[in-house]
Amino acid sequence: MKKYNSITPFHLGHLRLMQSVTESGAIILPPVPSFYHKPKSIDDIVNQSVGKALDQFGIDARLFERWNGLD
Repeated sequence: MKKYNSITPFHLGHLRLMQSVTESGAIILPPVPSFYHKPKSIDDIVNQSVGKALDQFGIDARLFERWNGLD
């Protein structure tokens, strides 16, 4: 059986390295989709991840609906 390497779930080594780089000032932004904006397509999910990455550079590309709390 072929073993596949994946990004998630994170193992303890991943978490320790992420803690270390975060303490050094880095921002870790794994492309983990959220579904509060009720995506209707894969493109909607991708746009939300890309939009969150662009936010880190101060670019609001309006690619997804932002969370405004519960209705």
